[in-house]
Amino acid sequence: MFSLLAMAGFMVMLCGFEVLIFWWVFIWGCVIMMLVSLLFWFSSLNLASCYSGVFVLDNFSFSLVSLTILVCCLSVLASVRDVGKVDSSGKMFVLSILALMIVLSCCFSAGSLFNFYILFEFSLIPTLFLIMGWGYQPERLQAGKYMMLYTVGASLPLLVLVVFVLVEVGSVFYGWTVSDSGFGGGWLVVVCASLAFLVKLPVYGFHLWLPKAHVEAPVAGSMILAGILLKLGGYGLIRFFSAMSLCGCFVVSVIFCLALVGGVIASMVCFAQIDVKALVAYSSVGHMSLVLGGVYSNTEWGWVGALFMMLAHGLCSSGMFFLASETYKCYHTRSLYLVKGGLAMVPGMTTCWFLMCAVNMAAPPSLNLWSELMLGISILSYSIGFAIFTGSMVFLAAVYSWYVYSATQHGQNPLWARGVVMIEEYINYTLCFSLFLPLGVSGGFLLSLL
Repeated sequence: MFSLLAMAGFMVMLCGFEVLIFWWVFIWGCVIMMLVSLLFWFSSLNLASCYSGVFVLDNFSFSLVSLTILVCCLSVLASVRDVGKVDSSGKMFVLSILALMIVLSCCFSAGSLFNFYILFEFSLIPTLFLIMGWGYQPERLQAGKYMMLYTVGASLPLLVLVVFVLVEVGSVFYGWTVSDSGFGGGWLVVVCASLAFLVKLPVYGFHLWLPKAHVEAPVAGSMILAGILLKLGGYGLIRFFSAMSLCGCFVVSVIFCLALVGGVIASMVCFAQIDVKALVAYSSVGHMSLVLGGVYSNTEWGWVGALFMMLAHGLCSSGMFFLASETYKCYHTRSLYLVKGGLAMVPGMTTCWFLMCAVNMAAPPSLNLWSELMLGISILSYSIGFAIFTGSMVFLAAVYSWYVYSATQHGQNPLWARGVVMIEEYINYTLCFSLFLPLGVSGGFLLSLL
């Protein structure tokens, strides 16, 4: 946290410099922090013991903080050709990303439920600022309104629950458990604790704000929204349900069923989309339904598999949204009916599309494969009747990933599309390699342990 705050102060002091200097200082600062995080991972530090009254640092929080730094850095790198054309706009853009990165890092490492809720809600302000300030179309106003109404309205019961726990128990730190209080985990407590996170994941039925926000957001907003903000829902469920021991309630079984059925429906809706960004956004609903199943299964494999899925989806979906943005610059449209012939026109981008689609369909030895295996086992351990829904989601994920690649890279490219000289291949390769390398290395490492 100290390094993030020091970087923020240093960036404020550089506001008088040119925008490119401002941008590249941010990027290299994030690279240094990522190297420091790697040293933590490969050192002998016991992350589970790093706990204080303000911050908690364990394997769950530290991995998501590292994901936050990486995705924020790459989102700025992906936007350097667009927003950096105007000095004031470019500096405000970087400061918004920096503020969002600090808030999310503090949220993932908050030591109390109340601090987590405050930071959980405060993260909406920089996100709304990105969508409203650098969105593509006038419909971004409606997208921002949907996002605020859904997320803020659904989180009010969570605030009531946190205040009630604070009054009854006198503490809302993560060391508290439901046995310390005088009330049990009834259905009303489960609904209050789950509703805000179900919208944030999002689960099908609470997802209507997500495609609108993704379609209207700039490329950096889409990368951060899919790569980090959706993970707040899964992280919050893990923290709250581990403290309150709510997984045995009947309402949990009902939400479990609705989430898995909704994941299958969302995966089928992907085939009806003609916008590339909307298709990738709906695919997130299916993957996050598996995360919810892993959390509600109340098993160690389910929770670790949910963490792996959140990390894998954060990297993979960010790459696919970046490629969708680059495709729009080349074709001036995101319609799958018009985006054709990428294999002949931009072969470098075709390689990136192939890698991201292969990872999205859980091709071995990527981290997505291991996360789906662990989540599938944990969900089936909860009930064997969920096998058809889990298998359908895995199968449909492979089909629509193949559909996106074949629809965009094969066929005759339209005459109005730009030439390959308009696409800077080094940014594509840098971004996709930075996102694909952790997925491949971590998956290969898990394979070597067998």
